[in-house]
Amino acid sequence: MKATEMKKMSDAELDAKLKELKTELFNLRFQHAINQLDNPHKIADVKKDIARVMTVIREKNA
Repeated sequence: MKATEMKKMSDAELDAKLKELKTELFNLRFQHAINQLDNPHKIADVKKDIARVMTVIREKNA
């Protein structure tokens, strides 16, 4: 998801997206630990999405 799309979202939607991404990251890390993860680059992508959401949240609160 791009930052421009996130800037159009409301605060509640951003919070929900952040929780969803953190849950996804947890599941990916768990799959990676038990060697069931097909694409390990997915972890980095989810981390970047989390950072984008947090950045947009900070920009809106400032």
